[in-house]
Amino acid sequence: MAGVGGGNDFQWCFSQVKGAIDEDVAEADIISTVEFNYSGELLATGDKGGRVVIFQREQESKNRPHSRGEYNVYSTFQSHEPEFDYLKSLEIEEKINKIRWLPQQNAAHSLLSTNDKTIKLWKISERDKRAEGYNLKDEDGRLRDPFRITSLRVPVLLPMDLMVEASPRRIFANAHTYHINSISVNSDHETYLSADDLRVNLWHLEITDRSFNIVDIKPANMEELTEVITAAECHPHQCNVFVYSSSKGTIRLCDTRAAALCDRQSKFFEEPEDPSSRSFFSEIISSISDVKFSHSGRYMMTRDYLSVKVWDLNMENRPVETYQVHEYLRSKLCSLYENDCIFDKFECCWSGSDSAIMTGSYNNFFRMFDRNTRRDVTLEASRENSKPRAILKPRKVSTGGKRKKDEISVDSLDFNKKILHTAWHPKENVIAVAATNNLYIFQDKIN
Repeated sequence: MAGVGGGNDFQWCFSQVKGAIDEDVAEADIISTVEFNYSGELLATGDKGGRVVIFQREQESKNRPHSRGEYNVYSTFQSHEPEFDYLKSLEIEEKINKIRWLPQQNAAHSLLSTNDKTIKLWKISERDKRAEGYNLKDEDGRLRDPFRITSLRVPVLLPMDLMVEASPRRIFANAHTYHINSISVNSDHETYLSADDLRVNLWHLEITDRSFNIVDIKPANMEELTEVITAAECHPHQCNVFVYSSSKGTIRLCDTRAAALCDRQSKFFEEPEDPSSRSFFSEIISSISDVKFSHSGRYMMTRDYLSVKVWDLNMENRPVETYQVHEYLRSKLCSLYENDCIFDKFECCWSGSDSAIMTGSYNNFFRMFDRNTRRDVTLEASRENSKPRAILKPRKVSTGGKRKKDEISVDSLDFNKKILHTAWHPKENVIAVAATNNLYIFQDKIN
């Protein structure tokens, strides 16, 4: 992908929007995670109400050969319910923190979903046939008197309307004292890791009653606590390698072959801070909110409050690329601290070819960076531009002085409209962007 948008190569255009238009958004409807499956045919979202909605891509129609299939609702189910921890007198929210798909092994699909404490493995399967002609049951399901049965019937399978069922296959609970912030499926497709503020656990997908604690940064005295784990991810090809990021802006790469408890990292990635730019907010804005390996496994990307950094796994002392997401907010950090926006956790994602990266911002803006041409673009997820195939116009933010016609002033940005969660189709230029309770889907324009 050479052109992020607005270039000669291609432009992004509107495809779909899901969700209600209401001005008053119910807290439970706010989308909290977005994830494509390995083929990109399914797209899952989780919300603060504990629900998972799965969209399936329709097949391309012969009547409209140039229009690629749209995503329509495939299955909706309640993944988590609110709970109460009586020992600690704490309410456990039902909000879905993360969804991760497992590679498809048979006709059914599987995914992991987690709230703050409990991870669940769900199987999503289709049924389009039903059995009829039982010997011991009537057609309406009532049991028959065995003494009145004079002949045996062979049950038959009859076609029925397609039914998609979601059933919980495993529940992985009671392993995290603190809130789970990450889950990541390993490349061996048998294990996965889960991370909370102070620990990383390694699970086997078949075993629910125990996990291995592979990182534990909890100090003996909690008053000595200086940092917390913010995100963790398995390497896409090497099942013994994983990374975790911290609130101090550092990333540790660990190898489970070196030791069972990976408290001592194999590699330590940190960019030295420029003393001249140090301020009261330096520590807060350097906290990493997301870490993602590239599909190739050669690079990893980290997102902090103001920037996205790309690191080469072979070079620990500084990132190879740094992209400013919304540098114009540096002068607004004081008010962002007062309204708690400075603690927002933005995610980031790679394009399928690793040539571009995407992350969110405020005012329903999201940013794209082309790694080859170093071009970048700001686009907006808005219903005003939601006509089918409407091309997204690049947006510009003015930081003072004279504002041009198409620019928006930094003072008029809406900090309640934020794009924290985005996903990129693994094989095509199709992106999903969560804006509060709406899911926007954009794709590259086909001429």
